[in-house]
Amino acid sequence: MAPSVAVVGAGIGGVSAARVLQSRGVDVVVLDRGHRIGGRMAARTLRGTGLPYDGRVVDVGAAYLTADDAEFAEVVAAWVDAGVARPWTDTFLTATFDGVSGSTTGPMRYAAAGGLRSLVEDLAADLTTVVYPREVASVERDRDGVLVDGERFDSVVLAMPDPQARDVLALDDPLQFRLTGVEWLPVLSVTAAYAAHRWDDLDGVFVNDNDAISFIAEDGRRRGDGAPVLVVQTHPALAARHLDDPSGAAPEALAALRSVLDVPSPAWHEVRRWSLARPEANRPEPFALVDGIGICGDSWGAPPRIQTAWLSGRRLGEAVAESLGV
Repeated sequence: MAPSVAVVGAGIGGVSAARVLQSRGVDVVVLDRGHRIGGRMAARTLRGTGLPYDGRVVDVGAAYLTADDAEFAEVVAAWVDAGVARPWTDTFLTATFDGVSGSTTGPMRYAAAGGLRSLVEDLAADLTTVVYPREVASVERDRDGVLVDGERFDSVVLAMPDPQARDVLALDDPLQFRLTGVEWLPVLSVTAAYAAHRWDDLDGVFVNDNDAISFIAEDGRRRGDGAPVLVVQTHPALAARHLDDPSGAAPEALAALRSVLDVPSPAWHEVRRWSLARPEANRPEPFALVDGIGICGDSWGAPPRIQTAWLSGRRLGEAVAESLGV
């Protein structure tokens, strides 16, 4: 009989772990509390904008991905070859509150015409069992394995931010002490849709010395359809002040956007809250695994980004498979 593993969380880290385990012959069940898989590689379908591109997908979570690890680069290259991912840009503008001040060049950033969530869905397409929405309330050990809301598995992978993992684990679980020391920062994502372009050509803007916003993405160029949509990521300080009322941050965030790009108010806007958007730091280990329960994600192994989460999930999947003797 094949060993069984529950993977809790269907972002790219959890899906990466599940793929490794399934390839080793493990009976894998992926559980995710969202109405769509993808985690923080999230997208929103525009509805009720009054504009001609209702039904269009907008990235409202992670802004892009990069790939400098050979294994992950192969995955990205396969996505590009299949037409689900696309090279976006290696150059962003830089700005302060007073406006654009220059530009910076870095690694190639990749995007997806169907939103970054579509890349996670692509990876998950071959998984046998993915259940969502499915909220997990407790992960507890017993002498015969690990109980997930009372259902027994041989091992469990937690693919989620540390605070969420702490909430589902027993207070005295030995993994708890590994889940401290890293602060998680909130971010609000503000989608601003316009009837027409009111800005010069740009792909994105890093906004420095600004306690309202930190990044602006030109979503039409990011996704390749030219729609006049900007997505603004707020500074964590602004998000922290509005976690209970995300829409209340819109006036300040949009005022900062107007100041940076000299654009008018959008025809339509919406705010998405990410209470645990990103870890402020990372741990040197690629994952933690203690007696059958492991955790992976973008706070493990390298500076936080999509590649980090994929690698962390893959390494944890390999370690769990080895611990199960497969």
